[in-house]
Amino acid sequence: MPNNSIAKQLKDWFSDAKKVVIAGIGNEIRRDDFVGVKIVRELAKKLESEDILLIECETVPESYVGQIAKFNPSHVLLIDAGMLGLDPGQAKLVDVKQLAMYPAISTHALPLRIFCELVEEMTKAKIALLAIQPKNVDFGEGLSPELEKTANQITRILLGILAGK
Repeated sequence: MPNNSIAKQLKDWFSDAKKVVIAGIGNEIRRDDFVGVKIVRELAKKLESEDILLIECETVPESYVGQIAKFNPSHVLLIDAGMLGLDPGQAKLVDVKQLAMYPAISTHALPLRIFCELVEEMTKAKIALLAIQPKNVDFGEGLSPELEKTANQITRILLGILAGK
């Protein structure tokens, strides 16, 4: 479950945002791995702004580099399940420059660090990863109760921050 510091960190991180991309990463048939896409889907139901681009990257974020670059964002937030060694549902905001410290953070093929470097090079945007510790990434559908709760909380936090953008 995210703590209050995640809300503060996200608020501070978005403080000077002009145009925002939120990219949800995950695999729908790998249970908690889907948390990033789930959050983006929930945001899409409630957020509508020309200055916010919500992308369901699923397992291929690299396929969206061109679309992100064309949008020319000031901020890009990736949301993904990440092996952080924390309790299930706990979240951590990771600066892309720190991704080298977490070589196995993602469950996906292309290292997120490379994706982030590409996007940063093309947009000069501020980029971060909101990683959420999964409980279960076995084959199957539906988030664990811990991740469902975290997804709802992160969605509320982001709605509160982005509603005025």
